[in-house]
Amino acid sequence: MPAYATNMRMKFPIVALALEIVIIILFAVFVTYDDGKSHGHDPHSNATHHEEDAPLPNSLDVHVMIFIGFGFLMTFLKRYGFSSVGFNLLLAAFGLQWGLLTQGLWHLEDGKIKVTIFKIINADFSTATVLISFGAVLGKTSPVQLLIMTVLEISLFSINEHLVAQIFKANDVGASMIIHAFGAYFGLAVARVLYRPGLRNGHDNDGSVYHSDLFAMIGTVFLWMFWPSFNSAIADPGLTQLTAVINTYLSLAACVLSAYAISSLVEHKGKLDMVHIQNATLAGGVAVGTCADMAIGPYGAMLIGFVAGIISTVGFKYLTPILASNLGIQDTCGVHNLHGMPGILGGLAGIVAVALGKKEGGDAAMQAAALASSLGFALVGGAITGFIMKLPFWGQPPDQNCYDDSIYWEEEEHEESLAHADHSKNKAEV
Repeated sequence: MPAYATNMRMKFPIVALALEIVIIILFAVFVTYDDGKSHGHDPHSNATHHEEDAPLPNSLDVHVMIFIGFGFLMTFLKRYGFSSVGFNLLLAAFGLQWGLLTQGLWHLEDGKIKVTIFKIINADFSTATVLISFGAVLGKTSPVQLLIMTVLEISLFSINEHLVAQIFKANDVGASMIIHAFGAYFGLAVARVLYRPGLRNGHDNDGSVYHSDLFAMIGTVFLWMFWPSFNSAIADPGLTQLTAVINTYLSLAACVLSAYAISSLVEHKGKLDMVHIQNATLAGGVAVGTCADMAIGPYGAMLIGFVAGIISTVGFKYLTPILASNLGIQDTCGVHNLHGMPGILGGLAGIVAVALGKKEGGDAAMQAAALASSLGFALVGGAITGFIMKLPFWGQPPDQNCYDDSIYWEEEEHEESLAHADHSKNKAEV
């Protein structure tokens, strides 16, 4: 069946090598080291930074989130661990190069992109949007499709980010709107276009086992620990940055309590659901992002996190099945609940905080425009990207091979037989 020509032997190497060669050429033409003379304007904030202000540890913390946090968070599928961590590394490595270019083009100096720590952090941020969208289509796409998505999504992200930061002059230091809401709704739009009727009643491999859920918790804990760095990475150094760290810590902490509580409340016999704990405990970090550097008060940050934990857990329990059955949006990782709704909550909190005068020089109308722009770019861009990814020659897996590493990865034979024996044993016990 030509629609599912999944052999990657020529397609994937050609696409991957061609993209990397193009990027190397573009770097040769446009990219150079920062000479220390530039006073690089940070795309996310209305402050001008000197390069020596850029904290190197923050860039490394963000790196940990991108490569370990996001990678392991998606390993919950029982037969898709290689792809979750492996494709995450592939997309992140490509995305940060492409992000450095597409964002840098807005900030040329003497016709060159001068690489600074801030630009590297922002390139990592652009990559985060792709990894969020990846979660929505996890298990149903080929590496070639994902590379195509990365090119298009980061290009659109860079346009929207420029619009939000430079034209609207909106505040979004922890990027609730431009990363989380954008990445989630972009991914959901792609997932809608790539809808598979054959997966309507579920799939054997679309689930977790004990150890795969444990692996996913590694991602959760890394993300949870480093989220204050993510939200404060590009805040003005000094007191503002400290405020962003404190607000994020408190929001995350309050979020854990509400997520655990609601998980126990909505589950059978009051037990906790690992899916909720892996994801909803992070929603506070997403939701506090926009106003992380604002003087919202410690209690304000905790309130945002508390509400985020509730809406995220309720979303996993009740909304995800509705999206799948009624709207045809098969959101594998539930990115709508961790990034989408908390991202919108963050955008709304930012509008309220600015209206209440918590940020000097802020404009509530521009905050609202930033949220609308992010959602608009995401939904329209995601739909167009989905149609391009749907073209039959990108090697997407057929329904029966979804959520399965063996279609794209070499696997040891004995692993196969062990898994099969395990599966048979479970069936027998049931």
